[in-house]
Amino acid sequence: MIGIRSLALAGAVLLALPWAKGMASGETATAVFGGGCFWCVEEAFDKVEGVTATTSGFSGGHVENPSYQQVVAGNTGHAEVVLVEYDPEAVDYATLLHVFWRNIDPFAVDRQFCDVGEAYRSAIFYATDAERELAEATRDELAVRFERDIATEISPFEVFYPAEEYHQDYYRKNPVRYNYYKAACGRERRLEQVWGDEAGGLSQR
Repeated sequence: MIGIRSLALAGAVLLALPWAKGMASGETATAVFGGGCFWCVEEAFDKVEGVTATTSGFSGGHVENPSYQQVVAGNTGHAEVVLVEYDPEAVDYATLLHVFWRNIDPFAVDRQFCDVGEAYRSAIFYATDAERELAEATRDELAVRFERDIATEISPFEVFYPAEEYHQDYYRKNPVRYNYYKAACGRERRLEQVWGDEAGGLSQR
């Protein structure tokens, strides 16, 4: 997100916000998804009924407690991800996968939209065998549907590192800069090209 996103970051107000928003409840579950810009992935999942919190961060790499600048520079192995907290009585993992797929370009390798590099790869980090099986099944369904290879990584979850506080809920705290970045990056245009009316994943499954 060098360039367009750097402009969006300029002058951002740094607001204190705990990374584990809402994590005190014992009735919730979590899932971790990488879909390029974590600002955009937060916005997508915050719209899902049953999702109680989203947190931007990093996962999938080998560097402990990386900074945003380290991750986007490369060589950490990490992807920008969002930790999604949800009420399993209100929304299930299959529905989260449905939303995830329809908010990414599943054919892009080591990039999403205007953001290029391993940090922007699409990824599903599963915590259980059941999650892995669902993720792989949906990936395989899409490969058949589109008759193309799906580039999205499916890997076991190991650790999540929260991003700096100013990244959390960025789309809400800095709507003008965020909307400029999102439009200039072409995210919505590409999603409509790939998914048509399904783009965003919030229509009836």
